[in-house]
Amino acid sequence: MFETLHRKFDIAGLEEFTIELNPGDIDEEKADILKAYGINRISFGVQVMDDDMLAQLGRVHRVKDVYQTVNILSKKEFTNISLDLIYALPNQSVEQFQQSLKEALQFKLPHYSTYALQIEPQTVFYKRHKKGLLHRPREEDEVTMYQILKESMAANGVKQYEISNFAKPGFESKHNLTYWNNEYYYGFGAGASGYVPGKRIANLRPLPIYIEKAGSGEKPILEIDKIGVREEIEEELMLGLRKNAGYDERIFQHKFGLSLKDFYSDQLNKLIRQGLLTVKQGVWKLTNEGMLLANLVFEEFILDDHELEEKMRRAKIIDKNLPI
Repeated sequence: MFETLHRKFDIAGLEEFTIELNPGDIDEEKADILKAYGINRISFGVQVMDDDMLAQLGRVHRVKDVYQTVNILSKKEFTNISLDLIYALPNQSVEQFQQSLKEALQFKLPHYSTYALQIEPQTVFYKRHKKGLLHRPREEDEVTMYQILKESMAANGVKQYEISNFAKPGFESKHNLTYWNNEYYYGFGAGASGYVPGKRIANLRPLPIYIEKAGSGEKPILEIDKIGVREEIEEELMLGLRKNAGYDERIFQHKFGLSLKDFYSDQLNKLIRQGLLTVKQGVWKLTNEGMLLANLVFEEFILDDHELEEKMRRAKIIDKNLPI
């Protein structure tokens, strides 16, 4: 695969070439191969520095594998390493999270991604949760964990640049910033997703099915979602406001030919009054409380059909997904 990439694309000038792996998946020989093919950023999913909780999550690696992986990557002089953590795990106490975070931070890595556990429908966690066999931490404990997270990262020189992401200066993920800037990207390979003007594309998985379709001359695509002006506008704010740098209203004007303050005047004023949003020199940012309640903030930017239709009529924009 790496040889094909090198043949088909000029990747010599890539600033960021990331591969994701699980702790324990890499040895020195594999690390040498990655280095030889120009991979310069490693992201690995630790989730939690606690063997019992890893077992509950169904993860096959253990804490010792995390140490082994970091040691190998350091020995092979990989300097851009990201570690993924999950908090608000079932039955996890604030103290347990704090200890897990402390142990993860002692690696002094340049990037950490940290997300609260989301219990999705049709999963084993969801079924156990509904049966009362699995208990999430209290909401106030989850808030405390997030505050500890932010304070601990800052104390270790790892700066927050997005709701769930922290990096030392210069190590912010360029790949992820593409998402949060609502920019276009291509997706190649099994299970990959892409975003191009007017559509989101998801490829088939698993790999054998993808190869079978591609080999027979068919497009190995699972689904294509059409994206209208409505979705573009909503996602622009929901993604852009995730960044600590905030969202510059001039970008909204440039992309859509609209004044952000006019288009979302009621919503923006409401969020400012509630102390969830601030604005300075045209740059809108979530407050600390706004980050804690980010999903509620983002819901404000979802307009019903009537609201959107009226705003678009006044702006003389036509969205083919709306009956106007």
